[in-house]
Amino acid sequence: MNTMLRKSILGIAGLTVAGGLAAGPLNHSDGTPAPRESAVAVQSRLDTATLIPHGVQGAQSRIDLTDEQTANAKAIIAATKKADMDERAAVVSIATALQESKLENLGHLGDRNDHDSQGLFQQRPSSGWGTVEQITDPEYSTTAFLKALKQVDGWQDMPLTVAAQTVQVSAYPDHYAQWEQQAADIVAAHWNS
Repeated sequence: MNTMLRKSILGIAGLTVAGGLAAGPLNHSDGTPAPRESAVAVQSRLDTATLIPHGVQGAQSRIDLTDEQTANAKAIIAATKKADMDERAAVVSIATALQESKLENLGHLGDRNDHDSQGLFQQRPSSGWGTVEQITDPEYSTTAFLKALKQVDGWQDMPLTVAAQTVQVSAYPDHYAQWEQQAADIVAAHWNS
């Protein structure tokens, strides 16, 4: 056998052994089998490909959530499930609400108000989103947002900021993207709870 071929074979064998040693022993020394994840735990885990299929775009922002903000995020998730929409729809919804209100159910802000925008999604009664009472109800406002999202052809295949902007028609269309990672983290933490 030629010397170069023999060195290649020995090198591959050495890598295989070294790789096995680095990965650790296959059996526990006390004879008990390694713990296995239950099928339910594996199925209930949400993966990044489902939540962020296009990857995050640009720098990401993050805020610490209060109990009220967490409750609003959970309300968005519950409304998304009730609307028979998936986890990605919840990510788009929560990222939108993070941008619009930081997940706070805002009433009229007086001089600081953007026209008559209110609620989690800063929806406007004058634009047909519903009454003030309706758009400041997290379930109603989420359902209204999702109903509009469903009407966006191919929203599932769009980057988050494009899908959100198509519904919201914001003066700052690229700002939704900065909340995608936190929205995905929130959905991953609460979708199955």
